[in-house]
Amino acid sequence: MIGEFSGKPPTIDEKQRCVEVHQKASDYAKKSNITLSIEPLNRFESYFLNTVEDTCNYIDMVDRENFGFLFDTFHANIEEKDPVGCIEIGGKNINHIHISENDRGTPGKGHIPWNQTFAAIKKINYDGWLTIEAFGSSLPDLAAATKVWRDFFQSKAEVYEEGYKFIKENL
Repeated sequence: MIGEFSGKPPTIDEKQRCVEVHQKASDYAKKSNITLSIEPLNRFESYFLNTVEDTCNYIDMVDRENFGFLFDTFHANIEEKDPVGCIEIGGKNINHIHISENDRGTPGKGHIPWNQTFAAIKKINYDGWLTIEAFGSSLPDLAAATKVWRDFFQSKAEVYEEGYKFIKENL
């Protein structure tokens, strides 16, 4: 559950139970040629996986070829010492990417180091989906869970029109 914490890092038992679930889910998904992704979240939203390194270690524990992770520029901006360098570290395990600004607004209108980020994405030869993830206040439950109480963009159209243009120009 997002935002529920014990005050401690995940225990070995918690991680092992999760490994077992993800192994079973991956085995089931493989029958339909589906790849699964887990997303490391920032420490304010989850205590389970927060960094690329920890997530890659967890992926090694799951040990399934169709199990990887979703890299999110918003969470990396908070948790990583090097939010660009970690892309290369996690490269072989990244199977989806969220393009998200530091404030979860329109990509290119904040302080994420986009030139370096796109260069790192190119360097790992990533050719999967890039999904813009921007949050506003229109979904009250999600807004409350992610601590969003104001909009970070002028309109939804701004996010997808300017965000798409920004990605296309930079990648």
